[in-house]
Amino acid sequence: MGRYVIRRLLQMIPVFIGATLLIFLMVNVMGDPVAGLCGDRKCDPATAAQLKKEFGLDKPVWQQYLTYMGNVFTGDFGTAFNGQKVTELMSAAFPVTIRLTVVAIVFEIVIGISLGVLTGLRRGRPIDTVVLLLTLVVISIPTFVTGLVLQLLLGVQWGVIKPSVSSEAPFNELLIPGLVLASVSLAYVTRLTRTSIAENRRADYVRTAVAKGLPRRRVVTRHLLRNSLIPVVTFIGTDVGALMGGAIVTERIFNIHGVGFQLYQGILRQSTQTVVGFVTVLVLVFLVANLIVDLLYAVLDPRIRYA
Repeated sequence: MGRYVIRRLLQMIPVFIGATLLIFLMVNVMGDPVAGLCGDRKCDPATAAQLKKEFGLDKPVWQQYLTYMGNVFTGDFGTAFNGQKVTELMSAAFPVTIRLTVVAIVFEIVIGISLGVLTGLRRGRPIDTVVLLLTLVVISIPTFVTGLVLQLLLGVQWGVIKPSVSSEAPFNELLIPGLVLASVSLAYVTRLTRTSIAENRRADYVRTAVAKGLPRRRVVTRHLLRNSLIPVVTFIGTDVGALMGGAIVTERIFNIHGVGFQLYQGILRQSTQTVVGFVTVLVLVFLVANLIVDLLYAVLDPRIRYA
């Protein structure tokens, strides 16, 4: 196991460098950041040259990337165009988005897997049909529509929640935004769990466990569920990074100042340091989440061993 982890960590290095290089190049061609600094008025040549020199934008792109990566390994993600350190923006934004993501993942695990097991064991029955239709409706509705409707009903008309999340963003205020963020993924987890449970019910090891006279609860939890969760764990593991990076719409609706909000502001103001810095950390989140998922395979299925 230890050798496998070391090998995977070494494989992450070229993936991390390649992903950050691609992101850096894409962000640098999306527009002129100096023009964004000057607002609606065009910068005069002297001011533009001074700003480019101050932020290192007068150097070739490859040299900018090498300088950026050298600073990243020392913990310096640069300075945003408003003069604030990107690390300061991260320290304020990431805890909020992590809490929001945790709430969303809990909804996916608790509701999604529970409904998937329930419908998988009762495939073809009325409850199975109802859940399938509901999940299809959830997948079909865009996230911003779900968020705005819940905000209008629960926040404005009924007063159950605050329409706008406070700056501290405690867990109790993130329940509805977390549900909105997780809604589409929750539907996919439900359908994926249902399909996996329904297929594995006909497996030989399940029939053997039933033939031995094991209690139904033990057959479901110890034999059927553990093996059926492998594709579900894969989806949830990769969804962690997607939720953190894709929370822009949800955070904008509920006024949550997290990663999505900062990315939106960085793109709007063409702040390359902010966008590249946040996305660099999200790449690391993706890589670590994938490693954890691979290690969980051996926990769920004893037949899987890593050399």
